[in-house]
Amino acid sequence: MEQSAEVRPFIDGRDVLGEIHPEGVSSCARREWPGAEEWELTALCEPRQVELSNNDCYSGCCGGVFVTVQRQGDRVVWSSWLNTNDARVPVPADVHFDATQYDAELARACADISWEEPVDTVARLVTRELADSGWFERWDCVVDLVQLRREVPEGVEVYFSSPRAARPRSPGFFIDLPVTRHEPAGEQARRLIGLIMADDPRRTAEPMEE
Repeated sequence: MEQSAEVRPFIDGRDVLGEIHPEGVSSCARREWPGAEEWELTALCEPRQVELSNNDCYSGCCGGVFVTVQRQGDRVVWSSWLNTNDARVPVPADVHFDATQYDAELARACADISWEEPVDTVARLVTRELADSGWFERWDCVVDLVQLRREVPEGVEVYFSSPRAARPRSPGFFIDLPVTRHEPAGEQARRLIGLIMADDPRRTAEPMEE
């Protein structure tokens, strides 16, 4: 599983995951760029279990750390901690946060892009522009995934499909966009968006194998 910048919860200055799952990786890594209201850690009135860490693998197979997050009035509560990586390790007691401070910190973390490498910035800008423009929808296509590639040569891969294709279950398409460290990320993103939006995206895309 490719890791991006990890989002690690610190509670009272303590790296909780470092204490109870030191060999694990954060499940809340910044692979995508949602708003704070769409994050897994967003507190809703309905309780939901959130996976905090894993072993760089599917947690149902190799275990991880989970917590239930719920908004209760002016508080946010993390409860029902579960460590399926090692049940012998003690887990924290319920943690209560001031809801206003919790929301502000989540929004701050979502807005922080100081950690980004050029490929992260290009992927974020391309993702948002494709979503805002509705370009693929104009061609009866749907963007399935925008994924960055950190291995050299670095790049951004856009995967899309046509729901009304002549053949049901026909394979989709992908566009491979190279990213360099020599050109400003914003300029690269604008250029790549221009290439995508110059024509029917299926004309310049590679078909995926069946």
